Amino acid sequence: MTAAEPDPRPDPVLVVGATGFLGGQVVDALLSRGKTVRALVRPGSDATALETKGVEIVRGDMLDVDSLVEAMAGADAVITPAAGYTKRNKNATEIDTTGNANLAAAAAQANVRRFVLTSIATSDQTPQVSHFWHKKLAEDELERNNVPFVALRPGAFLDQVTQMNGDPFEKKRLMWFGTKTVPLTFVLTADVARYLATAVDADIRPGERIDIGWTRPVSMQEIADIASQRLGAEVRVRSIPAGLIRAVTSVVGLAMPAVKDMGSMLAWFETGRYVADVSRQEQVFGPPPTPEEAVAALATQLGH
Repeated sequence: MTAAEPDPRPDPVLVVGATGFLGGQVVDALLSRGKTVRALVRPGSDATALETKGVEIVRGDMLDVDSLVEAMAGADAVITPAAGYTKRNKNATEIDTTGNANLAAAAAQANVRRFVLTSIATSDQTPQVSHFWHKKLAEDELERNNVPFVALRPGAFLDQVTQMNGDPFEKKRLMWFGTKTVPLTFVLTADVARYLATAVDADIRPGERIDIGWTRPVSMQEIADIASQRLGAEVRVRSIPAGLIRAVTSVVGLAMPAVKDMGSMLAWFETGRYVADVSRQEQVFGPPPTPEEAVAALATQLGH
């Protein structure tokens, strides 16, 4: 290629948290759409799998704003599925607060065309749930920095929640914390990854917050009933009573803030208000999955 010829590679989409469970699927969704992908990877993390897919690797850290500015240089858009609370490390809160503020500042400086944030359903209603509220503050920080962003607010990730104790379909048992008959919004990781990738170019107004879920909220007992019908065998729910959870978190939470935060989240689930409004999701991304379709997809994913 001579100096007079244009670079045939389009400006990349930077994925923050690309080595994570959701981030890796976001990378795949972008590549399937023909996007050039750049991944922000922390120093020392193994990026071999991403490199094999042709992803450009840049080393940096959400707590190092200069590294973020460098990583975003020349990027068309940024997607961040990164969340410190899922890492369960000592820097979790700092990542979810200072780290997200750094991302907003860097995006403003780099003048990215669109910033796609992975937020959380009802985050703006839950100051008592720290990791929910931090997402709301991240949205506000992007707005304050005049970054053209869209925030997707998914519900609870069913494929992650139900596999805490192994394959629930093989075991014929679902684990749950709290009342098994309270409906709430769930999602599947693959669907959220696809929506995040689509949001890069979708017709969305800057500053929109879009709930992500299924056609209706469902309880864990309803999920078990749907799974039972699909498998032709009864799937039971083993739930830990809400009262026991409150008692444990009130004591342990004094020494372990993450446990207290988890207890606050589960208490919010108990209210029945952890419910997404998927009307805008349907307009932008098409019809949401039904619970029956989602449970079938998860069962197929696990080989059933």
